[in-house]
Order: sequence, then C-alpha cells, then structure tokens
Amino acid sequence: MTDATTQPAGRLSLGQGTALYVGAVLATGVIALPALAADVAGPASLLAWLGLAVVSAPLAATFAALGARYPDAGGVATYARLAFGDKAAAVVGWCFYLSVPVGGPAAALWAGSYVEAGIGGGQTTVLATMMVLLVAVPATNAFGIQVTGRVQIALAALLTVFLVGAVALSLPHADLGNLQPFAPHGWQAIGPAAALLVWSFVGWEAVTHLTAEFRNPARDVPRATAIAVVVVGVLYLSVAFATITVLGEGAAETGAPLGDLLAIGLGGNSRILAAVAALLLSFGAMNAYYAGASKLGAALARDGSLPGWLAQGSAAGEIPRRSLALLCTMSITTALIVMAAGIGPSPLVLLTTGLFVTVYAVGVAAAVKLLPRGSKARRAALVAQGAVVVLLLMAGPYLVWALLVTAAALLYRHLAGRGAQRRP
Repeated sequence: MTDATTQPAGRLSLGQGTALYVGAVLATGVIALPALAADVAGPASLLAWLGLAVVSAPLAATFAALGARYPDAGGVATYARLAFGDKAAAVVGWCFYLSVPVGGPAAALWAGSYVEAGIGGGQTTVLATMMVLLVAVPATNAFGIQVTGRVQIALAALLTVFLVGAVALSLPHADLGNLQPFAPHGWQAIGPAAALLVWSFVGWEAVTHLTAEFRNPARDVPRATAIAVVVVGVLYLSVAFATITVLGEGAAETGAPLGDLLAIGLGGNSRILAAVAALLLSFGAMNAYYAGASKLGAALARDGSLPGWLAQGSAAGEIPRRSLALLCTMSITTALIVMAAGIGPSPLVLLTTGLFVTVYAVGVAAAVKLLPRGSKARRAALVAQGAVVVLLLMAGPYLVWALLVTAAALLYRHLAGRGAQRRP
C-alpha cells in the first residue's frame, strides 16, 4: 500500500468518480422507501430523510479523508490494518466483500419485481431480471475501470434526469395541505422511519476501494464526495417532499411513488416508469459495489486474507477479473438459493445492512486513530462515531451474521498462518 504521493496515477476522472459515489449511495430504496416512510411517520418522515442526509455528511467526509490520504484497493480494510493490524483488516474486508454476493441479488430481485409489475410474466420475469443483472454488472466491470466509470456517468445522468423530471413535472400538482397533520402517528414515529431509511444512505465506504484509481486522489476524492453528498441529499429530499405533497394520503399506499409522480406529470403507465427507474437504480448501485468489491478481493489476497490466486488486479489500472469472477459466482449461487427457497429481498437486505454497519464501525474507529488531531476530518470522524452507534443499535440481531463472518475471517487468517509456518 502506498500513500497519495507515490501511488501510480489512476484513470478515474472527477466526473467518473462522482458518478460512482452517486450510484453507490443513490440506492434502489428511493423507488419505494419514500412511500414506506410516509406510511410509518406521515409528513414527519421528511425529518427522518433530512436527519439521515445530515448524518451522512460526516460519514462521507470521514471516508473521503481516508481515501485521499491512503489511496489503496483495500479501502476500509487498509485503514483497519494501519490502525489496528492484520486481523482487523481481514474482518472488515470479509464483511464488505461478502456483503456484495448477498446485497447484489437483493437489489436485482427488487428490480425484477418492478419489471414484472410493469410487463407481467410472473415469477419468471422476476428471476430472469435478477439473473441478467447479476451477469451484466460483472461483465461491465470486466472491461476495466474506465468502462465502468463511463457507464456510471451515463447512469448517473439518466437517474438525475429521471428523478428531477419526476419531481419537477409533479410539483405543479402539489398541495401543501397534505403536510397536515404533520405527525399523525406521533413524533416518536420518526425513529422507526429513520431506521427504515438507513438502507438509502449506505455506500460511502464502497468507493474507498477505488480511490487509487483516481487520477489525483488527494484532490479529487474529497471533491467527488462533496458533490455526491449534495446531489444525493437534494434528490432524496426532493422525491420525499413530492411524494407526500403530491400523492397525499395515497403516498402510504403506493409501491411505486416515482412512477406515480411521473404518471401524474406526464400521464402513462406508472408501473412501466417504475420498472425503468428500478433497473437504472439497481444497475448503478450494483455497478459501483462490484467494482469496489472486486478490487478489495484482490487486495485482501495480496495481503494474505484471501487465497493468493485472487491477488491479480490489486494494483491501480489492473482489472481484478479473478476476484470479479468469484463475486459473480457467489452472487449467482445466492440467487439460485433464493429461487429454490422462495426468499424475498428483505432478509437479504437486513443481512447486508448488518455487514455494512460493521464496516462503518471499524472504518470510523480507524479514522479517529489515523487522521491528524485537530483536523476537520478527524472532527468529522468523531461526529460520525456517534452516528455509527445509532446504526449499530438499529442493526440489532442482524449483527449476528457479521459476527459469523468475523469468526470465519479470523479462522482463515489463523489457518493460513499455520500453513505458511509449515512451508519451507
């Protein structure tokens, strides 16, 4: 691992990096969560959206500061190694790496449900959509980070146009009277609504594994993060506000608020529009995560936390095709299990959230230790620690999965160490 002054020049531009951040954080939850949060807390759910947008800023700033200071394919695993040693790096690396083969099928399954609602075809359409996404996303990444970055810019532009269009076209039909009563289920309902929305604000850690791919990490990583924080926050709050003021009481009953907003503004089949949104959002989020995780897998292998044959592609500019192939294989295996067992996306999402929260907890703790005392970045990390404590409480029993992954990572390190000692 090298610092920002000796790291070979990467290929990601500021625009491509910003698009990767936007794609990673602007998750599939925006398709349905504004309506679900409104069902839980009514118009007061807007405060939950605002609170999480504010809380995400110090988290994003923390990971941006680490990425600019220590650009490496290991991302959060590298920060954990520098702060706490190899075992901590293995744990956080495994938690992030294994979150993708679980979270990827969840996002793809969610998108498949919207496609089925738009064109019909039953479960066959759902599963076919899921499998297409699980193959198409790794295939895109197999062409290298420049192709991934260009695809992500196109996706980010389409998503921004789609979301801005949905809001702008529907707002003339808004009725501020729909904001009353503001808290029909009491102010205490804001907490459960915020817990529901956490899924929409994870992702700032995903692009840390690609910071070495930036042309100028020290300059561009903080800039890309800052732009993404503003873009994501404005888009989320705009969609949530339009959902409540335009759809009114119907906001709590719709499963496709974006489609309904566009249907009101333009007319047409809202389910088809929602299916398009689901595909764009799912591909964008999955594209960013598979790109970051594949680089992480190669870095973990380079550092002895995964089998050495996966290490190919860990350096800046290289394509980690072996790691990417393993991710694709594990994702398809998860999808086949989902198909056989008839599992929906919710359990997969919650298991993934438990792993993400663990990554955040270790990453922020590493930032507090590594970043210079008295710096703005370290102060942001201290604020982020408080946010992570809240996220840990929200994750609750789903942290058990993270504990199992932790045990597996430590066991691998132990066995790999014993094997190395036996070799001459």
